[in-house]
This record gives sequence, C-alpha cells and structure tokens, in this order.
Amino acid sequence: MIRTLVIALGLALATGCRSASDDLAQSPGSSGSASGAAYELTLTPMWTAASHPLDYPKVGLLSGPHFSGLIGATHGSDFALFGAGRAPTPGLERLSEEGKHSPLDAELRAMTAAGRAGMLFESDAIKDLGRSATARVQVDDRFPMVSVVAMIAPSPDWFAGVANVDLKEGGQWVAEKMLEVFAWDSGGDDGTTYEAADADTNPKKPTMMNDAPHFLRSGARVPVARLTLKRM
Repeated sequence: MIRTLVIALGLALATGCRSASDDLAQSPGSSGSASGAAYELTLTPMWTAASHPLDYPKVGLLSGPHFSGLIGATHGSDFALFGAGRAPTPGLERLSEEGKHSPLDAELRAMTAAGRAGMLFESDAIKDLGRSATARVQVDDRFPMVSVVAMIAPSPDWFAGVANVDLKEGGQWVAEKMLEVFAWDSGGDDGTTYEAADADTNPKKPTMMNDAPHFLRSGARVPVARLTLKRM
C-alpha cells in the first residue's frame, strides 16, 4: 500500500491515480450489438467531513480526501469484479491500496479476451469531491451488467464500488438506475484508519463491506457516493 496521495488513483496516468476529474478513458471490448444500449455512468461523491466526520482526512495541496479514477467493466452473471467473502485479486488489492488501475485493467482485459466480460471503462481521479466522474458504457444481451470500483484515498485498502448492476429488467433496458455506493475493505491490509501505516495482510482476508466506525452513523452504513446510470 504505497499511498500516493495525489490519490491512490490520481498521480500519473499509469503509475498512480489519474489526474483530471471527469474525462473518460475507455477501452472497447466485445460489447455493442443492435440489441444493446448505451449509458452514461456518473459517480457523485458523498464522502465529506459532514457526513463522515470521524478522522476525516485533512485537505492539503498535494493530498487530502479523494477518489481514484473509476475502473470497471460490463459483464454477465458468470463474472464478479468483487464480492463479499471473495478474496481480492491482485488488481483489486492494488487499486484499493494505491489507487493504481494496473494490474486490474489487465485482469479485466483478460476477461474480455476470454469472453467473460464486455468493455473495460475508466475515468480520471476525483480530486475535487465537489465534482463527479463520468464514463460511457455499452451493454448488450450477453453483457447486461456493470461493476465499478474506485479507491477511497487516503486509506489502507478501502474502496467504493458496486457490483452486478443489471441494466435489463423485464426484458427491457432501464431508462435510469440510481444506487447508493458504500465503502468496502478489500482484505489486503490490516490498517484501521485512513492514514494507517502499511500493514500487509497475509494470507489475504475476504473482501467485505467496510463497517469501520468511519462509515457508520448510529450503527447504520453511510454511503460514500451515488452512482447514476442513465440511458443515452
């Protein structure tokens, strides 16, 4: 976990978090048929000092609270980017600890090549939590689902994400879907505070929803973002 605080997902393009905020960098996969649909995906941060006051990171010129760039894929029911009780892949662990898209991007491209995922999509880092990150995704009958993650930075191995969002309901593509996004712990590090020293976990623990006190209020989980998928 090498916290690069211009985000775990914000420094230079391939070596750290991406650096601008709402531009899409996307890689087409095998998705995109006449039976498909295009969506604009928007992640709107809700992680603030007011909503999550416990130990909220201090704002700095080259550091402070931010999200890494989004990274995700379209897929079917036989693929999982992450899930409760599943061990993190090396790519998910590095994304959650350092904000780097590599090697998660390679893992997703391998799934595309194997026919288990459609398109890979990415965005720049969200350094200004008053702004949103946007990507365009193409789904079809083979790959009607979307999963996406972003590092919560700084943190030991915490990330925001949604998995297996099905955009086809009742045989029809939905016009719009909005979801609350919660914090997760990838299971790769034993740190318990935003800026904890590196404490690599071996063997890796299962990925779980993050029920640290930083993300709870009166015992209930508080979302860190809102995800909107709107058909174009």
